[in-house]
Amino acid sequence: MASVLVPVAYVIIIFGGLFVFSFFYRKHTSIKVYEPYFPSHPERNAYITLLQKTDPPAQDALLKAALVRRAMADVQRVLRIREDKPALQNLLQKGSIGDDLWNSLLAAEKELEAEIMEVVAEANSFVEGWGQVIFPTANEMLANEKMRVAFEQTNELKAEIESKYEIKSRTITAAPSTSSKPTNGLLSPTSSAETAASSDNEGSVNSKSVRDLLCASF
Repeated sequence: MASVLVPVAYVIIIFGGLFVFSFFYRKHTSIKVYEPYFPSHPERNAYITLLQKTDPPAQDALLKAALVRRAMADVQRVLRIREDKPALQNLLQKGSIGDDLWNSLLAAEKELEAEIMEVVAEANSFVEGWGQVIFPTANEMLANEKMRVAFEQTNELKAEIESKYEIKSRTITAAPSTSSKPTNGLLSPTSSAETAASSDNEGSVNSKSVRDLLCASF
């Protein structure tokens, strides 16, 4: 009888210990506060501050502009999570990062879903149906801002490349003009040839016909 109770007691002790350990581990991880993936949300804070302003209340145009800026920040966060999530998942499977960073990203993803729903509700409170188009509009505005910044940095990048590779910008120099003034009272051969060509009606081409040819060619 004793030989049967010993292995049963051993199994009970092992499984009981595992159960107690898993219970306290889950309890510890459930109350653990992870470091936020995005430190702060200044656009949301600015909109809430304007919304709570009562003396005097903020104008609707200012509130709408702040809400659009908030939606633009949310679009940037969505794009970043889409880029970071597959890479972090691969690193987590390889053991290169801990669970804290991955859980922080998952918490940020859930928080962002609630944030998007709140922005949609706020947009519909101003104009019915605006919540369906506010995020596509914010995405287009972000693309326009990127294009504007790239255009403004073109001259700076050009100057940096020229200074780095010692490239000098090419300048067009005007060709020296030939003088048709007579020397010692005699006409130069060029001027005499031009005079003879102008006197011949069949070989002359006036400036109007030249302009017509250029217009026809282009």
